[in-house]
Amino acid sequence: MLVYLTSFCQPKLPAPKGNLFIIGGGDRPPALVQSLISTANLGKKDYIVILPMSSAEPDSSYYYIKEDLKPATQNIIANLNFTKATVKDSKWLDSLKHAKLIFITGGDQSRFMGVVLNTPVVDAIHYAYKNGATVAGTSAGAAVMSKQMITGNQLSADSSSATFKMIHTNNVELKEGLGLLETVVIDQHFVVRSRYNRLISVLAKYPSYTCIGIDEATAIIVQGKKITVVGESQVVVLSDPKNLLVKKELIKINEMRFSLYTSGDTFQIK
Repeated sequence: MLVYLTSFCQPKLPAPKGNLFIIGGGDRPPALVQSLISTANLGKKDYIVILPMSSAEPDSSYYYIKEDLKPATQNIIANLNFTKATVKDSKWLDSLKHAKLIFITGGDQSRFMGVVLNTPVVDAIHYAYKNGATVAGTSAGAAVMSKQMITGNQLSADSSSATFKMIHTNNVELKEGLGLLETVVIDQHFVVRSRYNRLISVLAKYPSYTCIGIDEATAIIVQGKKITVVGESQVVVLSDPKNLLVKKELIKINEMRFSLYTSGDTFQIK
């Protein structure tokens, strides 16, 4: 009996002290950037780290993010372009752990995770987030926030299109992301690219999850279980499918929760 109680009475881990600022891609208007800087609450001695590993041209990616941020802050903006050769660099890792704002650029989310997965870089990002840092990302940098990360590949049809042609089971490729969000899957460029098909397919695979689609020039701010929408467009939330069935790979759902939010709206996640 003692062993049974020990295994089921584990202490709750403390909630992270930091925030997530997740942008759906596209333009980063000045008001959105200012909201990011305000969320990070930077002190005079705090600094920002850009992680550009999603990009095929990381130096250019760093440059454009830096140019967006510079009008809104006087804080140092550093570039840490980790590679397989530098993921254990103690000085870089220490700088990452103590950054007050970490920004993950757009590009290819699988490229980013291919560099950092199962390395101290992931641990450093989690350390910073748990201790008060804001972790931000756009496009690919938004997708990597989830534990189950959408790669963008459609498995049962031509994957070159920005939209999915089918709502099929086992149609969306998911790989391990950073896990800053445990039971939430993030999709980006959502409304403009009409990505409902693939997010419904994800919800069918993980029916207990909350699936969030963020449009361009729009972001969600995650503070514990509370989410606030900021930006110029909309955020779609899918959850709680009822009577979920699969028949010849076709997904059947009797009903599900569908919510559509705009700037200033707030909602809760599980």
